[in-house]
Amino acid sequence: MDMGIVNAGLITVYSEIDAELRVRVEDVILNRRNDATDRLLEIAERFRGEKGVQIVEDLSWREKPVTERLSHALVKGITGYIEQDTEEARQQFDQALEVIEGPLMDGMNVVGDLFGSGQMFLPQVVKSARVMKQSVAYLLPFIEAEKAKSGDISTKGKILMATVKGDVHDIGKNIVGVVLQCNNYEIVDLGVMVPYDKILKTAIEEKVDIIGLSGLITPSLEEMAQVASEMQRENFDIPMMIGGATTSKIHTAVKIAPNYNHPVIHVLDASRAVGVASNLLSKTLKDDYVAKVANEYQDMRDRHARGKKKRDRITIGDCRDNRFPIDWANYTPPKPSFLGVKSFRDYDLGRLVNMIDWTPFFRTWELAGNYPKILQDKVVGEIASNLFAEAEAMLTSIQDEKWLTAQAVIGFWPANAVGDDVVLYSDDSRTDIIETVPFLRQQIRKRQGSYNMCLADFVAPESSGKADYFGGFAVTAGIGIDEKIQQFQAKFDDYSSILLKSLADRLAEAFAEHMHQLVRTEYWGYAPDETLTNEEIIRERYDGIRPAPGYPACPDHTTKPTLFTLLDATKNADIVLTDSMAMMPASSVSGYYLSHPKAQYFGIGKIGEDQVADYARRRNVDINHVKRWIASNII
Repeated sequence: MDMGIVNAGLITVYSEIDAELRVRVEDVILNRRNDATDRLLEIAERFRGEKGVQIVEDLSWREKPVTERLSHALVKGITGYIEQDTEEARQQFDQALEVIEGPLMDGMNVVGDLFGSGQMFLPQVVKSARVMKQSVAYLLPFIEAEKAKSGDISTKGKILMATVKGDVHDIGKNIVGVVLQCNNYEIVDLGVMVPYDKILKTAIEEKVDIIGLSGLITPSLEEMAQVASEMQRENFDIPMMIGGATTSKIHTAVKIAPNYNHPVIHVLDASRAVGVASNLLSKTLKDDYVAKVANEYQDMRDRHARGKKKRDRITIGDCRDNRFPIDWANYTPPKPSFLGVKSFRDYDLGRLVNMIDWTPFFRTWELAGNYPKILQDKVVGEIASNLFAEAEAMLTSIQDEKWLTAQAVIGFWPANAVGDDVVLYSDDSRTDIIETVPFLRQQIRKRQGSYNMCLADFVAPESSGKADYFGGFAVTAGIGIDEKIQQFQAKFDDYSSILLKSLADRLAEAFAEHMHQLVRTEYWGYAPDETLTNEEIIRERYDGIRPAPGYPACPDHTTKPTLFTLLDATKNADIVLTDSMAMMPASSVSGYYLSHPKAQYFGIGKIGEDQVADYARRRNVDINHVKRWIASNII
């Protein structure tokens, strides 16, 4: 559009246009999406007949007493009047602290009850917490002036929360903290990458009632076990709560709980955290609850021990004899368009938005369902639609105001498989080996026609005489996020902070998917005519794969330094590895590229001691080092 004729008298205040409508209209006007017109038509019926008339905000609740207004604002997540109402409430009480202990806590109790009964959902609860924090922040100067301390506020208990050493992921932890705060628990949040000595020291100083540990990557599991051991050594007696994407009830029972003689409870998600904390701190319920969990965990340990004996394992030699069969004689591996590395600086975020897989985004917010059907879901559809509209609006700000910067590096090297290793060469003469990438193999007896797979199976073996290649990548969409998060935190806006982090994660995954598509069609070029839809890409209908270190097909995180060295990822993409192999920024993805059309994703599962010893020998590292890093994969 070059020009439009409008009636200025009917123009709506831009910020007050429905968020979802605004984004979709902008998509059409700015030509940001190929499907922009269709998406605008999808929602057009909802706005038919409005003729530009602004929807009047229902302010009838403003006529109620201030205590009811505060409760309404908390339940609805409305921040626009919170300071005004907080001040009015303060004038009605003898002390500012009474506003917190009275109407604010009453309102949050309503929120907690509604969330617990399934009548409110996580995005709404996080918005409620934003209202609460802004009100408390307004009151704090008055409380200090009255020589009262915020720590004197009566709460149900004090909980220390931390993402363990080496891990930089904290979305889940932050969500759990918000939910607990909404239920009148005081939270001491130590942030990310917290060593065990700081956790224990702070727990003593703050006199906390529970320690909550979070982690996303596999090494965090070992770090949690270490914290439990140190708590036992230091004679702690307070309960532990364990949570995070890689954690599980069985792992908690088998690997963490035995290190500590007091309650260690796995928390599945934020919706369960309140119940767990309540039981652990209840004078009447704690003993029965702890005994029940202890018995359940003992049963799990017993079943796990019996299962170890019954599992039908075969030797690593037999597994290699049952490798995935590929007819290398009648296959010519494609050669990439270049060898070495190529970096992509300040990449256009607009090219990534259309490739976002939205289903995991909603799961981050504990909304069950697949996109786009979730937007019409009878239970969570309205909440999901509102969240989606706000996410799209924030994506617009991320792009227009350059909140985030995306960078990537990819690389290709001549390669051949030697056993379960992939050997990389400096050039096509294949005389100088620059690196060896080791892989693990499935080690359970397979039925006839199934194979014990290893990623090395999909690279031409050296003995075949075929010249094959191997790729790697590292991408991030999180550069610049810390500054914006600090701005949100300064405004006590957990909702926007968590929303931004969850979107940055989705953009990073979309970037990985986008680069893989470019690799298939252009840079490696083995699928130049690929015309897959985004849905087909999400369903992995493409040729070749991009497995990542630390994930099921190659669970050893400690191969990442080799990949980062090959890519020079810190220099080329500004991504840094922690000692525990987590990537910073947290919204980053790295992995390998394999081109063979039969290459597929799979999980290694449990492996035997013979393969562990063989793997340690191939890597030339101590076997205990291997056991620590792939502990969850060892029988």
